[in-house]
Amino acid sequence: QVQLVESGGGLVQTGDSLRLSCAASSTSGRTYSRSAMAWFRQVPGNERTFVAGISRNAATTNYADSLKGRFAISRDDGKNVLYLQMNSLKPEDTAVYFCAAASVPYAPSARRAYDYWGQGTQVTVSS
Repeated sequence: QVQLVESGGGLVQTGDSLRLSCAASSTSGRTYSRSAMAWFRQVPGNERTFVAGISRNAATTNYADSLKGRFAISRDDGKNVLYLQMNSLKPEDTAVYFCAAASVPYAPSARRAYDYWGQGTQVTVSS
């Protein structure tokens, strides 16, 4: 069992930056460092969509095409924390952001591949 808790969301203006964090803890001997991790986001009434992913060893990252260059995912396995740095934010980035863990080496973009989810953190970008 892996518990994920997001933080860092809030209300910002267009063009601002924000960094989200996801603190991970685990039981039953399964550790955060064995999981590929990802961020997804969801707007009410829409499906949850892939934002960015990072491999188990942090060597490989992947992003939704529309977000490349503005968002950056990273992880600190010493602290068991996943990050999402978001720059040049736009109103269309407004959503609830979720972190997720998958028991695979690389981070897939498919939501169904992830075993564990956080509760989400709201990001609102005003125009």
